[in-house]
Amino acid sequence: MYTYESSRSLFERAQHSIPGGVNSPVRAFKSVGGTPVFFEKAKGAYLYDVAAQRYIDYIASWGPMILGHGYEPVTRAIQQQVEKATSFGAPTEIEVEMAELIKSMVPNVDLIRMVNSGTEACMSALRVARGYTGRNKFIKFEGCYHGHADPFLVKAGSGVATFNIQTVPGITAGAANDTLTCAYNDLAAVEQLVNRHKGEIAAIIVEPVAGNMGCILPGPGFLEGLRRICDEEQIILIFDEVMNGFRLALGGAQERLGIDADLVTYGKVIGAGMPVGAFGGKKHIMEVVAPLGGVYQAGTLSGNPVAMTAGLTLLTALKENPQLLTEVDEKTTYLKNGLEQVFKAWGQPYVINQLGSMISVHFSGEPVVNFATAAASDIARFNRFFHALLKRGIYLPPSAFESWFLNNALTTEDLDQTIKAVKESLEEPDL
Repeated sequence: MYTYESSRSLFERAQHSIPGGVNSPVRAFKSVGGTPVFFEKAKGAYLYDVAAQRYIDYIASWGPMILGHGYEPVTRAIQQQVEKATSFGAPTEIEVEMAELIKSMVPNVDLIRMVNSGTEACMSALRVARGYTGRNKFIKFEGCYHGHADPFLVKAGSGVATFNIQTVPGITAGAANDTLTCAYNDLAAVEQLVNRHKGEIAAIIVEPVAGNMGCILPGPGFLEGLRRICDEEQIILIFDEVMNGFRLALGGAQERLGIDADLVTYGKVIGAGMPVGAFGGKKHIMEVVAPLGGVYQAGTLSGNPVAMTAGLTLLTALKENPQLLTEVDEKTTYLKNGLEQVFKAWGQPYVINQLGSMISVHFSGEPVVNFATAAASDIARFNRFFHALLKRGIYLPPSAFESWFLNNALTTEDLDQTIKAVKESLEEPDL
């Protein structure tokens, strides 16, 4: 069994200098309880904590490490770039190469702007939609998390759901009033909102495959319906592919699900673990962005050469070896099939949602299709499940409201070990 004395000591120390002892709330383990694990290094499919204990990783840094930690071509490219420069605050050729590569892989991206995080990408995409349409309101879906910019923290998922924060202090009434919310997968509710606010809605933003209330798949016709509504009402359809992009397919959810968005946001995989994001889309919309148009967006470190080098190297590897995505998808399906056998034998209610290399387990007897059904699952049981696996060296997201992300460094032995650990965990008396 694993021990956490070194992490406990660091956590106590951190709380004297960092709010809650962490720099992102879910890391605090407040949802699942216990002490967060402090890590020192990672390689391939494994994380190593400050006591040198090894864990099989099912977070992959929340998505970007799709080929595993310390992927040699990326680390070598980063080292070479760091020797040249870490930042210019001026244009570089590698930014152009990165933009050209993304355009070659993704449908409907004519122009793309690099930023520094998924939050910044989504915030900027919404500003572009508002600037292009001259409207202020937008629709988001309960449980979908688009970063921590003010307008997106209304009924958001992810850490907001984990901490059961229904209203966020510091968000003005004006920001909240322009945010219209619906249940994910409820197309009729979207139609009602659009009819109620005719000519006022700039955008609909959605995670095409949600990852911030667990992995939630779009129901039949849901995304197609959003596309139709946006066409009919001249509304900008924004796909938040910060999690989906370059993971579900080379062209992201747009390619895998066959739905065209007007604007798309990216993060995670495009930085290969470095802080980076991007927003892009159709030329006539993106041309409103400064310096071409009046919608202002800027960032000193946008297009940072180290981040661009890391992302360009990883995306190039995926484009040149498309079987890599097939392999990680197949590993996820292998894991799902093994978990299905174990859970069926256990005999208690459960739901496993999966698409590609995103997967999650919900302790529920009903289909999990939106935030309400995710929140109605047995969260306390998930928390016990999390700790039962953690002490067996399996590192899951420390929240029932987060998707798991697999990486291609996982071996069949790792997956079998995980399935065995799940079986043992479910046999514990308090599960």
